[in-house]
Amino acid sequence: MKSILLLEDDKALCNGIAFALKDMGYPVLCCYSLAEARRALMETPIVLSILDVNLPDGSGFDLCREIRKDTAMPIIFLTANDLETDIITGLEIGGDDYITKPFSLMVLRAKVGALLRRNYGKQKQIIQIDDFTFNFDTMEFQQAGTPIELSKTEQKLLKLLVENKGKTLTRDYMIDFVWSDSGEFIDENALSVAINRLRNKIGDVSPGKYIKTVYGIGYTWAK
Repeated sequence: MKSILLLEDDKALCNGIAFALKDMGYPVLCCYSLAEARRALMETPIVLSILDVNLPDGSGFDLCREIRKDTAMPIIFLTANDLETDIITGLEIGGDDYITKPFSLMVLRAKVGALLRRNYGKQKQIIQIDDFTFNFDTMEFQQAGTPIELSKTEQKLLKLLVENKGKTLTRDYMIDFVWSDSGEFIDENALSVAINRLRNKIGDVSPGKYIKTVYGIGYTWAK
């Protein structure tokens, strides 16, 4: 079942917040360290994260950056760090809201509810193309009901191409979009290899019914 992740090293406070949010429609999963939160994110579907900043084993800012590499789930910072620079940092790295301690549980509930309505009260992002079903909310992909296993890089490429159907995307733009967070130099051959793997997994053999090569420029999703 999908849950709200609450990262707070004060166990009494964490339990109190969890109790206050118990009727928001999702169970609240309390984590008391970055390690616990990272494990929860790998093992449990999370709809919204509430992150403290100062943790025994690191910073909630770092976890936010990691989450933002893979998902646009709502993130609220809930922390004693009330400096303007901290607030700006939290919002610039991907936080949707920043609440400083001490805080009102009623205000927190209202903000959690608003973010859940905004992000999950709308139609899910499921795209149907021929016998393909691409669910970019859950990152689940099928062809004629058979699951297609895609790596994170292939998921990013597929989403980028499908959402820009009919547009020619340059190789440089695609490399920057997919690998910008890696901090490593990525050459054009890496993109070619990733495109070929994606084509093979969706059965789109060369020259490609769906992913078209625009020679000298890049690629486009043609269907």
